[in-house]
Amino acid sequence: METMQYRNLGKAGVKVSVLSLGSWVTFGRQVDVELAKTLIKYAYDHGVNFFDNAEVYGRGRSEQIMGEAFKQLGLPRDSYMVSSKVFFGSVPEPLPTQKGLSRKHIFEACHQALKRLQTDYLDLYFCHRPDPEVPVEEIVWSMHQLIMQGKVLYWGTSEWSAVQIMHAHLIAQQHHLVPPVMEQPQYNLFFRKRVEDEYDYLYKTVGLGTTIWSPLASGYLTGKYLENPKAEGRFNLPKFEWLWESVLGNKPRIRQRATQRFVQLAEKLAMTPAQLAIAWCLKNPNVSTVILGASKLEQLKENLDTLQHLDKLTPKVMEKIEKIMLPASDKV
Repeated sequence: METMQYRNLGKAGVKVSVLSLGSWVTFGRQVDVELAKTLIKYAYDHGVNFFDNAEVYGRGRSEQIMGEAFKQLGLPRDSYMVSSKVFFGSVPEPLPTQKGLSRKHIFEACHQALKRLQTDYLDLYFCHRPDPEVPVEEIVWSMHQLIMQGKVLYWGTSEWSAVQIMHAHLIAQQHHLVPPVMEQPQYNLFFRKRVEDEYDYLYKTVGLGTTIWSPLASGYLTGKYLENPKAEGRFNLPKFEWLWESVLGNKPRIRQRATQRFVQLAEKLAMTPAQLAIAWCLKNPNVSTVILGASKLEQLKENLDTLQHLDKLTPKVMEKIEKIMLPASDKV
């Protein structure tokens, strides 16, 4: 296996492994503490230093499992990073004060995440969505204060627009506060416009870092759903039926045909479709890290093995991928 590579988190000084491990859908639903320990240890032993989480994942259960796994593994706390995200709440039917980005919820959600993760601080803390009901000034001040208290090291956003992110930066600049450092957007061969076009100005000005999610379009780009729409995976988990509409959208046939051709190209390159999709994401220099999801050790091994195939993505291969996949993307 290739040695892990590391990139700065945007203009921040901290270096994050280009491949990281996330827990959405898996931890608490498909992964218990024992399997979590196996996945985390394998990832860690192969250079992964960032583990992503959120209050809403499994309604707090995901953080509990990750926290217990890290406790039992006993890994040096200064050798890895963990995150949480705040917005949706961690209870099934949150009351008004148990969700959103009010100072109250940001403060309390942070402390609840620390408790579940069994840690003294969060390396990265994300505002999981924009909150139109809360002044951006309140959000920036709240995050700044958590950083001043030593409970958070870096804060950022997830699925915020470029305008919203820049607004937060201007407020931080005006009041000499700590600005957001990173954004967690969806990025894959279907969903490209925001990362490649909308955020372009932010990379060049404020030095935005990105921790991207869903590099495989929730597994669709692996091709496993082409032959068997009922294949095992998150598309067919209870309460995740909405993923079909989210991923295929108004281009189901175009995306299906493009994925078929993409799978064939991966075979010609002696790569799995998952490895090709992840490698394509890593070719973007504005991607700080690609968050992997895995419910089995075999999946994690396959995805981490992507690093040994990166040199196969020559300019000619990138052109082929573009020709196949661009019509299926949100840029057309």
